[in-house]
Amino acid sequence: MSTRLWHDRATSIQIDGRAFINGERVHAVSGATFENTSPVNGRKLCHVARCDSEDVNLAVLAARTAFEDRRWAGKSPAERKRVMLKFAELMRANRDELALLETLDMGKPIKYSLSVDVPSAARCIQWYAEAIDKIYDEIAPTNDATLALITREPVGVVAAIVPWNYPMLMASWKIAPALAMGNSVILKPSEKSPLSALRMAEIALEAGIPAGVFNVLPGFGHEAGSALALHNDVDCIGFTGSTRIGKKIMEYAGQSNLKRVWTELGGKSPNIVCADCPNLDEAVEAAIGSIYFNQGESCNAPSRLFIEESIKDKFIEKALAMLPAYVPGDPLDPATVMGAIVDNIQLNSVMGFIESGKAEGATLLAGGNQVRAESGGYYIEPTIFSNVTNSMKIAREEIFGPVLSIFTFTDLNDAIQAANATAYGLQAGVWTSDIRKAHHAARALRVGTVHVNQYDGDDITVPFGGYKQSGNGRDKSLHALDKYTELKTTWINLA
Repeated sequence: MSTRLWHDRATSIQIDGRAFINGERVHAVSGATFENTSPVNGRKLCHVARCDSEDVNLAVLAARTAFEDRRWAGKSPAERKRVMLKFAELMRANRDELALLETLDMGKPIKYSLSVDVPSAARCIQWYAEAIDKIYDEIAPTNDATLALITREPVGVVAAIVPWNYPMLMASWKIAPALAMGNSVILKPSEKSPLSALRMAEIALEAGIPAGVFNVLPGFGHEAGSALALHNDVDCIGFTGSTRIGKKIMEYAGQSNLKRVWTELGGKSPNIVCADCPNLDEAVEAAIGSIYFNQGESCNAPSRLFIEESIKDKFIEKALAMLPAYVPGDPLDPATVMGAIVDNIQLNSVMGFIESGKAEGATLLAGGNQVRAESGGYYIEPTIFSNVTNSMKIAREEIFGPVLSIFTFTDLNDAIQAANATAYGLQAGVWTSDIRKAHHAARALRVGTVHVNQYDGDDITVPFGGYKQSGNGRDKSLHALDKYTELKTTWINLA
């Protein structure tokens, strides 16, 4: 579809900003709304229901009622599988609409909304659907006089609180395993990007997921989000977002019913390139492509690049030559590879980090400016700093924007030590032709995923999550099912 056609569709699309509770679109109880503005061009898209504690109470009641009467949990695994497969099929059937909502809402290029976000979200739902009837319970090896059964049961009411950078995909990573195991779900999307989540709820209902089983509450974190975290009838929270808010949600869980909290939080991922890198061009392409993908608004973005001193100049020369391909463009142009920052607040935050890098003595090699201001949207050039030290703010804190910090090293152990000198531990990369060095680095790096001679390898079959203040949970893979189930032991006396 051409740029013109995408703009025509963007102008004509009808968007419903009401919440979704118990199978129906509803206004917030208070009647309050907030304005949803597109970062593409600053155009008002719609007014969205501003849900608060009263709406949370209604959604929790609907979810609890649905769980207790077993309208979903009581269905056979084969029936839940059939419905969720239909859900994934309908996601694909509505690909263009969902992709457009995603691009208009948070500014990512339509190219990737179409090719990455919608297909990956649908695959996630399909994959967990297919897993439903392949998860077996256990019999413990006890003595002949007893039978000990270990069964997996849904935890109950699950609140999924997700961020704005991958609205549909992050939602799917939470709701798919939770629904697959028979839970009722309340999804709280970010107030910056609620539109695809609301549409997904309608599609889920159409697929056959019963009313009350999947609810969506748009609203602000300090209102709807905190009310969910403090609610005594929510059994579990799956959260992706900042480390600061993740800590707050864990506090709320302790203050209420000690609900389990699974967090996937921030990152400051290192990418280490050794002089014996097997293919320098591939390493450069991965480093640049991964940091600027999604405008740098990715928790796993390799924002700290460690280059061995002997190849630094050649690497930087190649990296700078790639930057013209990442000049921000119109997100509705299918050729654009870097789009808009999600809103003016995030734009100002990223620009503040850029200013701090310059003030603290880092060398600005490229970028550093806001661009396309005349469009009414929010865009920042791909930015590179060199001569960065671990004491600088741009080296310590998560920027969540298109900013790359370059360090150099002469000894791999020093690079690993510097890479680990962070509160985060989400992902890392290491590039070397020496398998011994690769294994040494992979074992020494305190992160949830280590990429060797590539970056951003990804599949629904492998877990995603981190160490330290990058969180305590794992999304994706069969391991995610552990978050949304209880293990029950039943002892039977056979004597």
